[in-house]
Amino acid sequence: MSNFLVSNPNPNPNNSFEVGQPPNDSVSSLSFSPKANFLVATSWDSQVRCWEITRGGTSLASMPRASILHDQPVLCSTWKDDGTTVFSGGCDKQVKMWPLISGGQPVTVAMHDAPIKEIAWVPEMNLLVTGSWDKTLKYWDTRQSNPVHTQQLPDRCYALTVRHPLMVVGTADRNLVVFNLQNPQTEFKRIPSPLKHQTRCVAAFPDQQGFLVGSIEGRVGVHHLDDAQQGKNFTFKCHREGNEIYAVNSLNFHPVHHTFATAGSDGAFNFWDKDSKQRLKAMLRCSQPIACSTFNNDGSIYAYSVCYDWSKGAENHNPATAKTHIFLHLPQESEVKGKPRMGTNSRK
Repeated sequence: MSNFLVSNPNPNPNNSFEVGQPPNDSVSSLSFSPKANFLVATSWDSQVRCWEITRGGTSLASMPRASILHDQPVLCSTWKDDGTTVFSGGCDKQVKMWPLISGGQPVTVAMHDAPIKEIAWVPEMNLLVTGSWDKTLKYWDTRQSNPVHTQQLPDRCYALTVRHPLMVVGTADRNLVVFNLQNPQTEFKRIPSPLKHQTRCVAAFPDQQGFLVGSIEGRVGVHHLDDAQQGKNFTFKCHREGNEIYAVNSLNFHPVHHTFATAGSDGAFNFWDKDSKQRLKAMLRCSQPIACSTFNNDGSIYAYSVCYDWSKGAENHNPATAKTHIFLHLPQESEVKGKPRMGTNSRK
């Protein structure tokens, strides 16, 4: 690990735009508003921060807008679909609802018995879903103090993705629990991960026909739900350098082209096309891991955080070098537009 840091001291080898006034500790989640270029970051420093991102031609600027404090480190965030409100959850076992755009004060709208690792707003249900290390999933109507429904999970929630009606939850025992949100009180399917090691992240296909899963062992699985499509399932290696294997920390589908990005503990982010099974672009490795990432609503900005992700333990954390950065990359069409599949009409 030390060789890696010495041999590549640059936190920003891809010349991305840097967001000003970043958190004082590692970033745990990044979320763009679905309506405008407001970026929210949650951090281990117990804060939730928001910046307004403005674009002028090929340059970007960031302006800090507001922040709120949790009692303990914050692990996850999401926006309401109308772009008015941010939800954040974490180690204080609660979710705060922050009416950011109106300048209102945050209120607690959800509680668990252990840290809240994942959160999603489901506009089709007008409900908030929270996944916790207490081995439950809870659905919340934010106007009520008690959950609408509590779903037992086989183990702690590590990852969650929703594309209504599909929801996939990755748990600590490598189980992937699939729900059809039209019948949310029953598991639709439980699938052992196609990857041999701990699940780090999941992402539902934009067409709801399957999902991606990433593991700590530098591998991604592409899984289709339909039994007739099982022949299309595959796994591939990524975020590896020689014998060094790094965690896949983040999976994000491009909102327009439906290609996807992976980001890892090796400090790299890559763009992929699952349909043609190709890597579209490999970016240069940053000096620290990429802990999390996200696209904005039209896919014109890819945000990622370069910071220590604790994948090598506390003994490899050097506070002197472990500065936290949030960068913004402007994807070129060639990086994120899918390639035509072999044997198909190239104009398709």
